[in-house]
Amino acid sequence: MIEEKDKSEELKEQLTPEEYYVTQNKGTEPAFSGQYDGVKTSGKYHCVVCNSELFSSDTKYDSGSGWPSFWEPSSDSSVDTEEDSSAGMLRTEVHCSECEAHLGHVFPDGPQPTGLRYCINSVSLDLIPSDDNEEAED
Repeated sequence: MIEEKDKSEELKEQLTPEEYYVTQNKGTEPAFSGQYDGVKTSGKYHCVVCNSELFSSDTKYDSGSGWPSFWEPSSDSSVDTEEDSSAGMLRTEVHCSECEAHLGHVFPDGPQPTGLRYCINSVSLDLIPSDDNEEAED
């Protein structure tokens, strides 16, 4: 029990209040408020809590939902999912497979080739831009 409390306090120091709320309390940032919603920068999206790679900009697309959307995670082991019946509806929660941070939800209305839309909170992500972005801006 003490170990869990220590982890919680450590994360409160590491994360912003909004990052903590979303990743640890399964919160949701308001639509169209996140820093990565309209971003087209090439790179890898990492977990804000443990820095594990989660998604690539290669699979990011504009879903119009107000949250960054991806049609596939970086690898089969990047994220885990589980049924979520909160908020009066049945959804599939997405969380980091490494640290279990809440990321968002996945829906079956995305583009091909997967048909999935991983709808992810910006505050749960940290974009690590590719080196080729510097060249493109010169």
